[in-house]
Amino acid sequence: MRYIKLILLIIMVSVSSAGAQNLAKTATTAAQFLKIGVSPRAIGMGGAFTATSDDVSSMYWNPAGIAQNYSRSAYFNHVEWFADVQLDFAGVTSHIPGLGTVGMFISVLTMDEMLVRTIEQPEGTGEYFSAGGLTAGISYARNLTDNFSIGFNAKYVTEYIWNESASGVAFDIGTMYKIPILNEFRLAASISNFGTKMQLDGRDIITLKQIGTSTGNLINTDLEMEAYDLPLLFRVGVAADLIKMDKNVLTVAIDAVHPNDHYEYLNTGIEYTWNEMLSLRGGYKSLFEVDSEQGLTLGVGLNYRLLSTIRVQIDYAYQDFGRLTEVHYLGMGVKF
Repeated sequence: MRYIKLILLIIMVSVSSAGAQNLAKTATTAAQFLKIGVSPRAIGMGGAFTATSDDVSSMYWNPAGIAQNYSRSAYFNHVEWFADVQLDFAGVTSHIPGLGTVGMFISVLTMDEMLVRTIEQPEGTGEYFSAGGLTAGISYARNLTDNFSIGFNAKYVTEYIWNESASGVAFDIGTMYKIPILNEFRLAASISNFGTKMQLDGRDIITLKQIGTSTGNLINTDLEMEAYDLPLLFRVGVAADLIKMDKNVLTVAIDAVHPNDHYEYLNTGIEYTWNEMLSLRGGYKSLFEVDSEQGLTLGVGLNYRLLSTIRVQIDYAYQDFGRLTEVHYLGMGVKF
């Protein structure tokens, strides 16, 4: 009962925070790449993965999920975002008997270089600049009982553009509770990106200011840059294995998501797995979100045993982004 009360408390905090938000706060947070989901499996299920998390990518969605991973695992994910932006994620986990499961991850956002343009030289100065971001962290999770698990992330976040950069530190926490009904019913909650503000700094913000008359001295001055919060996300999810037989497993899931910089929305998804080898997935992302371009997601996965102790996992997902075109996700993992 104590664990159920803890989950309910997290849910109530999320709901009360959601009720206090009347207006969207779009473009009021930094490090927006933290909101790009990883794992084709999760995206194929419409991002409804909080209560389904049980692999390496759980470190992104709900760190409590890696407590279900009792082997050593590695996973790599590549996202072809729109506007020639790419996101790459890599993570590893290892179970330590008597202690729990530990993990490490890194996620890197990159894009092609762009011309430096000014009012005087709108066609370009001949210089190029780049922009991107990075987050890296460590995870820890364990099963407190046979049915209840909890997990934590600590991570470093940075983003840059030209000669400016900003950095911060963030923490994630997640819980998952299993109820032995409908084969297995799971209730989960997570809070992601709770941390410091981020403020750009660098030589690009230095300007020359004249003191006194037109013949006065010129001194270097720094423009005052505003500090922004990280994109905090509250997730509450439920999932159930409606069918769980020898060769057939059918899982349905739904997540309620409350961001601190936009309206609330729902993610829904379904996954069918045959013989623990082939998986088909479908979902709908950002349901009921105001002014959203996200929607239908589809995915497929192959889980193949190479040797008695080694399994290879390959996943693909497609996400419809409306007027912004589609996004493709590709992932590969190994358990040993």
